[in-house]
Amino acid sequence: MDSSSYKRYNVHGFDSRQHLEQYLSDKPDMVFREDTLKFPIENLSKIYADGCIKGSILIDLSAGSFVHQLYSSCEYFKDIIILKGNERCMMELKRYLDSRTGAFDWGHAIKLHEEIGENSDQFLDREAKLRSTIPHVLKCDLDKENIMDPIVLPPADCIISAWLLDVICKDQDDYRRYLRKFSRMLKPGGHMILIGALGSTYLTIGKERFHAFTYDEDFVRKTLVGEGFVINNFKGKKRTNVSDLTDYKSKMFVVAHKEK
Repeated sequence: MDSSSYKRYNVHGFDSRQHLEQYLSDKPDMVFREDTLKFPIENLSKIYADGCIKGSILIDLSAGSFVHQLYSSCEYFKDIIILKGNERCMMELKRYLDSRTGAFDWGHAIKLHEEIGENSDQFLDREAKLRSTIPHVLKCDLDKENIMDPIVLPPADCIISAWLLDVICKDQDDYRRYLRKFSRMLKPGGHMILIGALGSTYLTIGKERFHAFTYDEDFVRKTLVGEGFVINNFKGKKRTNVSDLTDYKSKMFVVAHKEK
C-alpha cells in the first residue's frame, strides 16, 4: 500500500475499541502483550518506586483510550487530567471511567501488576482510586498553538505521552513542534514521560492503515535536549512478536525533566 494513502490519526480518527482489542487486550491472538502492556507498566512502576516523580497534577496526552499507563500514576499524583483530540476515544474512555456496561475490561493489566510484584488486593482498590483521581477528560485541539485554548490549565508536575507523537507527526519538524507545545504545559523541573515505537511507518486498526512517524533513539535524545530537557532514563525493548498489523522495530520508554 502506498504510504501516501495511509490515514492520519488526528485527521480521520480511528475505532478506539478496535485499537484496544488489537493492541492491548488479553485475546489469545493479541501478540503485543510484552511491548504495549508489560513494557510500560514495568517501567512506570520502577520509576515511581524511586520516589522522584510525584506531585499535584499529571497530564496524560496519549493516543487511543487506554489507561494502563495510569494505574501506577494515581498513587503519586493528586489529580490526573486526560486530554484527547478524538471524540471517539473520549467516549470509550469515559465508558470505562464511569463503569458503564460494555466498558473495556482491564483485568489483565491488574494481573501484570501482580506479576511485577505489586499487591493484588491493593491494586483492585487502585482501580477505583484511578477513577476518583481523574477529575476531567478534556477535549484539546492539537493544531492550536495552545492546545487547550481558551481553557487555561495549571502547569503540570508530569506529562505522560504514550504513542501520540508517533501518529500525529508527519516529520521531524512536527515532532519538535508538538513536543514544544506539550513542554509549555509543564512546570520548570517537571517530568516528561514518552512511550513510543521506533522505526515504525504504519499501524493497522481494523481494515484501515494509519501513518506512523519514523524516528530513532538518537533523534529523540537530540530533540529532548534541544527543547530544554535533561534525560533521566531511556529504556528500549526490541520487538520479538510477529505481526503485519504494524512494523515498528522496538519500543522506547523515556523519562526527562524540564530544566529550570
